[in-house]
Amino acid sequence: MCRYVVTSIVDDTDAVQVTASPAGSGAVRLDVRVAQGEMGRVIGKRGRVAHAIRTLVRAAGSRDDVDIEVEFVD
Repeated sequence: MCRYVVTSIVDDTDAVQVTASPAGSGAVRLDVRVAQGEMGRVIGKRGRVAHAIRTLVRAAGSRDDVDIEVEFVD
């Protein structure tokens, strides 16, 4: 779901990379990487888009009792 949302925001959809790794105590960490210059679109003004993405992904994870952390990596 995270990949779907991010690819719908950016222009260079081939450069989107989402990697999952364990974050301890049953949590999952998603690292999101996009093309150079696209990070501003993903973060949005005052981080509103990034916050919305994190909220959406956490809500999807809570359905399966999984804590998900989303990190946007340059």
